[in-house]
Amino acid sequence: MIACAARRLLNALAIVLFATIASFVILRLAPGDPLLAAADGSATNASTRAMLRARYGLDQPLLVQAAAYFTRVARGDLGTSIVEQRPVATVLADALPTTLVLSGAGLCLAILLGIAIGTLQGWRPHDRLGALFGSALTALYTVPELVLAIVLLALFGVQLGLFPVGGMSDPLVELTGGIVARARDRVWHLTLPGVALALAWGAAIARQQRAAMREISDEQFVRTAYAKGVPGRAVWLHHAMRPALPTTIALIGTMLPALVGGTVVIEALFSWPGMGSLIVRSVGLRDYPVVAGAVVLVATAVAAGTLCTDLLVHLVDPRSRDSTTT
Repeated sequence: MIACAARRLLNALAIVLFATIASFVILRLAPGDPLLAAADGSATNASTRAMLRARYGLDQPLLVQAAAYFTRVARGDLGTSIVEQRPVATVLADALPTTLVLSGAGLCLAILLGIAIGTLQGWRPHDRLGALFGSALTALYTVPELVLAIVLLALFGVQLGLFPVGGMSDPLVELTGGIVARARDRVWHLTLPGVALALAWGAAIARQQRAAMREISDEQFVRTAYAKGVPGRAVWLHHAMRPALPTTIALIGTMLPALVGGTVVIEALFSWPGMGSLIVRSVGLRDYPVVAGAVVLVATAVAAGTLCTDLLVHLVDPRSRDSTTT
């Protein structure tokens, strides 16, 4: 277990290192002149440009810039936003909690929905309820996330008026409401974008879990359990569920970076002020230090998600332990 964790940790560090190098390349090779945004478009004379280049270290040789950048990132310093004139870490920290709330709620609901329906359909393929839910999720799996979100927004937000069409809170409730009223208002605004994410992600999880359960149901140890007279539900819960989870866990691990990076489509459509919206806005304004910092942050999330997923699969599936020791 320790050797496996050490190997996975080295892989995670390699991912972060590669992303840091890529972020430096973004800063230096991106098109346009971000210094114009720093001076509100007035950086036209030589003295102003020279002052800004010195402030951001752009007057140094490329190797010196690279060494300084990697040293800052190693200390946790992602630089300064050209547009907002604030530390990039502060800018990212302001947007990260809202993305964690949205993506976290969507992912948790997707896991519950996907594993439950996928397990039911995979273990009991002729069950009418499981077949109904499975067909519905299969149909949702083929629908692009943008189309699904627009349908939910148009139906439940515009036509029926059951949920707000954008934002994460009502300003009036934020100013005058109590704790319970503000929490209820936040959940109300979270429902539509969270459900949109849950349906899109849950469909993929259900398909994977269904395939895994169907494969496990044909294994020898499952037939042996039935031959010993073990009840069907006990076979399902205690014998089949655990070996069917690793592939589903691996799929969920690929979704974890969205907890940090945000979902650009959903956040833009529902006017949710998270990381996805921040990245799009920063690209448009050529605020490349923020873009580079977001790349490093998302890569760190990818590395952490991959590490946690591999270790969890290693714990859940004994077969993976044999493969890591050979």
